[in-house]
Amino acid sequence: MEAVKHIAIPAPGPEPFMSQPIDSASLADLVARLVEAARRAGADAADAVAVRSRSTSVSVRLGKVENTSAAESDDVSLRVFVGERSASVSANAASDAAVLAERAVAMARVSPPNPHQRLADAALLAREIADLDLFDGTGVGPERLREDALAMEEAALAVPGVTNSAGAGASAGMGGLVLATSHGFLGQYMATRFSRSVSALAGEGTAMERDHDFSSRQHFADLDAAEAIGRRAGERAVRRLGARKAKTGPVTVVLDPRVARGIAGHLAGAINGAAVARGTSFLRERMGRQVASAAITVTDDPHRIRGQSSRPFDGEGVAGRPLVMVERGVLKHWFLSTSAAGELGLETNGRGVRAASSVVPASTNLAIEPGAESPQALIGALKSGFYVTEVFGQGVDMVTGDYSRGASGFWIDNGELAFPVAEVTIAANLKDMFMNMVPADDLDRDFGTAAPTLLIEGMTLAGD
Repeated sequence: MEAVKHIAIPAPGPEPFMSQPIDSASLADLVARLVEAARRAGADAADAVAVRSRSTSVSVRLGKVENTSAAESDDVSLRVFVGERSASVSANAASDAAVLAERAVAMARVSPPNPHQRLADAALLAREIADLDLFDGTGVGPERLREDALAMEEAALAVPGVTNSAGAGASAGMGGLVLATSHGFLGQYMATRFSRSVSALAGEGTAMERDHDFSSRQHFADLDAAEAIGRRAGERAVRRLGARKAKTGPVTVVLDPRVARGIAGHLAGAINGAAVARGTSFLRERMGRQVASAAITVTDDPHRIRGQSSRPFDGEGVAGRPLVMVERGVLKHWFLSTSAAGELGLETNGRGVRAASSVVPASTNLAIEPGAESPQALIGALKSGFYVTEVFGQGVDMVTGDYSRGASGFWIDNGELAFPVAEVTIAANLKDMFMNMVPADDLDRDFGTAAPTLLIEGMTLAGD
């Protein structure tokens, strides 16, 4: 196997876990031994993954700690191939490699054949492991997390009109992955994740309104300040006071980025190769055709520095590369793992991720690219419309594209946000929504799935 550069992976202990590095050679040795044990047990090919995770979180409400939790795990999974048959087993890192390998091979021999389940081609594997600056060794213990949570809540409660708190929380976590394959790949990477969130209530009784804010980053210093998060949550809750329904009818909708990111997620699901192969995507027959307005370009970049969903290689060891998934409205790529690509007669593009002991395709750092106009300009050009800040409910059919969600936000009157709106439903079909979509220029890429403010014509609002 190729040489692997060992990296520091924190071990548990009394100090903040990010400040206690140990050498990760033991995990690399473990996955290498699992693959070798599988070959000795009769597998034609195999790969093994070891995942180490650590997390600490603190939640508070009304100035008191409600919960403090810490979790850690070291898990391994082994995937073996015997001819066109395959099987996977998962266990903890202390399990016996030979026993796991024999069990996996025995399962594979009685499994139904699947010619699409196989290792990625050796020629596609990452030869160098890029440093994407995903790990921050800053020591963040429970006391600092508690302080941040309390500071967020205090800032939210200080906003005039805020009457209660639904709680605040802060967390720190990390995950490390080591992958070995029987055709010579051995690689690893690790990432940290820090987050802060708070939810505030404004008003009284049945007129009470709630809203929230949060920040999540790979590096602790990149987080939004706790006080700023709390203040924004409080201000958002207060703005929603006095909400009422709007009249039923056709409407131009403007989606706040918090909601627009969900639309980007629906698009990612529709161009997932596994869904296309199963026939469960409303875009399954649209490759190379116009699926969105010419204003829409969608990119996916696994190698973004400090990206929330960055990775130097995918769950099969494939390096991947940045892709333009939709270019000026034209669909260019599916998200593909080796098995999904095989079902579609294509080649993987390095979007395979480990899901339990299997590999499925998924996006990395997905973004609907920004347009030329500001959100204020898009709103200002509307005589009337609906600025949506929150949606809820499960009314999205990924087979047909039908979209119907409960929504709240603000009514737009003569280019201004006139009054808060709640208890309404917005509906259309995602195919039409994509074709009538205009992006603003306010894209924030600090999300694994990112989108700017989006204007969508031709939706239906159900209210009064």
